[in-house]
Amino acid sequence: MISLSNLSKAYGDRTLFAAVTLQLNAGQRYGIVGANGSGKTTLLDILSGHESHTDGELTMPSGTRIGLLVQDRYLSEQQRIIDVAMMGDRKVWQALADKERLLAAAEADGAAIAEVEERIQLSDGYSLESRAGTILEGLGIHASAHPEPLSTLSGGFKLRVLLAQTLISQPDLLLLDEPTNHLDILTIRWLEQFLAKYEGCAAIVSHDHRFLDNVATSILDVDYETVTAYKGNYTRFMADKRVLRERKEAAIQRQEKQIADQKAYIDKVRAKKTRARQAQSRLKQIEKIEIEQLALSSRRAPSFLFQQERRSGRDVLQVTDLDKAFGDNSVLNNVSFAVRRGERVAVIGANGLGKSTLLKLLVGRLDEDAGEMTWGYETRLGYFAQDHRELLGDEPVTALDYLWSTIPQETTSFVRGQLGRMLFSGDDVEKKTTSLSGGEAARLIFSRLIVHKPNVMLLDEPTNHLDLESIEALVKALQAFEGTIIFVSHDRWFVSELADRVIELQPDGYEDYPGNYDDYLSRDGTDHLDADAVIIKAQHDRATQKGDKSRSWEDQKRDRASRRKWLARREQVTADIEHAEARLAAIDELYCTQGFFEKTPKDELDALEVEHVALPSRIEQLMTEWEHIEAEIERLGLDED
Repeated sequence: MISLSNLSKAYGDRTLFAAVTLQLNAGQRYGIVGANGSGKTTLLDILSGHESHTDGELTMPSGTRIGLLVQDRYLSEQQRIIDVAMMGDRKVWQALADKERLLAAAEADGAAIAEVEERIQLSDGYSLESRAGTILEGLGIHASAHPEPLSTLSGGFKLRVLLAQTLISQPDLLLLDEPTNHLDILTIRWLEQFLAKYEGCAAIVSHDHRFLDNVATSILDVDYETVTAYKGNYTRFMADKRVLRERKEAAIQRQEKQIADQKAYIDKVRAKKTRARQAQSRLKQIEKIEIEQLALSSRRAPSFLFQQERRSGRDVLQVTDLDKAFGDNSVLNNVSFAVRRGERVAVIGANGLGKSTLLKLLVGRLDEDAGEMTWGYETRLGYFAQDHRELLGDEPVTALDYLWSTIPQETTSFVRGQLGRMLFSGDDVEKKTTSLSGGEAARLIFSRLIVHKPNVMLLDEPTNHLDLESIEALVKALQAFEGTIIFVSHDRWFVSELADRVIELQPDGYEDYPGNYDDYLSRDGTDHLDADAVIIKAQHDRATQKGDKSRSWEDQKRDRASRRKWLARREQVTADIEHAEARLAAIDELYCTQGFFEKTPKDELDALEVEHVALPSRIEQLMTEWEHIEAEIERLGLDED
């Protein structure tokens, strides 16, 4: 058990959080959420011991083993991938290294070798390489790559090795900061399953709400200058937080009305000598009322506004027979497509098929092996890289100077104003690019895109490191942008909201789907942003390869079973929708009953309020499922005659 008692953290006169009293228990998985800069990562650093707290106490059992994923830290590029992962278990790794050193010595020290052998045996040390290999494969790094040096991997896969290193340490307290960044959907599912079996205490910072829904048993909300614990996953937290805030605001309004009524009475009777004593009594009552001062939320959204310097021509891009390989690994084969002005093109597909490579080719950061790319008349490109360091560079410059270098003709006040729109206020503009958080780095790169005024934007995983408020604001701004967008994203909601065309990269080529993401799925596309759909598709493909494609009696039998399953599910979901709608109407009717709130116990009111908030979301989810079932029944021709 880890205990935080009246814990506070401040930097000068800026308080991140104060009076935090929490208890973190083994077997629980705590999702940490909050605005960028609110203190989520700082809380992880305090728990890990890498950062001190300003006030209060943090206690944990002596000997607690802590595993911390740090996304921007790499070891020697020449170390073997398997060795980097194995180093996560420092105790065993050191014992194995000691044994190797002793055996290599000119004169063997039998006693020392026996002692180190005992250390290895007690820690099951000889299974370390096997355990590391299993975790690396789960994270999508195949066994053939394990003996290779770390330098052979891309930045995203290096982060997977660091994640493997953290997981293999078998810590009592596991601290993960944005672990799903750079993971494809199947690897995220593997991580979810790994964490579900994890017996220690896990604290996870993530902006991936679906991941938090699947993993978190509690949510730690860093907001209002404190940290508040909520039971349940992210969806339940959102409902509970809204209800709690509304309840507090309603209580304050009642107190303020009570004070106003008392003051009105006092003003009315103050001049009458016969009522002066009553007025004085009321005045004392007012003085006893203490109104809680609600802290302001730290959740703020940047103000994105993307405008074109000038419009491009109608034909924006022509790609013809594009090929790209890295050594023997061919990632793009005969890719051809055209893009017209105003299109918003999502590039999707499994990891390793060249999505980021395609964008780098288009912006000239890589050279193609074959084929042609021709940009149209008056095209002006803006690029957002998945690896922020690709655009920010390794030299430390201030955020102010970074943006100013793009628009040197502008005044300091103008540049500061642009940074302010991206939530860089006051001394924030003096932060060095090398010390920015992931969210700050993303917002700074977007500020440069805004002042550059491109008419074509190429965005590679733009939602990585952004909080929910920033992602929603970004979607609205991109929807309003009149230029052309070509983007890569693993965020299903983001793709669904933005794309009006989908290009799916495949191992043997590509497919081009006009229409939005739902249209793509309705054409039997693989939902690369939904783990269940990917797994089902993979199983179906394997079954097709193994079996006879003719319409056998067994095939027809399976079809009949499938028809019964889909029709039964439609009937069940329809009934669930009707039940939920009826329940919502019943609660509304109760609320309208005279004297209901006065006569009903508080715990029953609270339960009804939570249910009333959750039901519309539940109905919406059921309707979405019903629409999916209807589309599937129609696609398979299963409906009743």
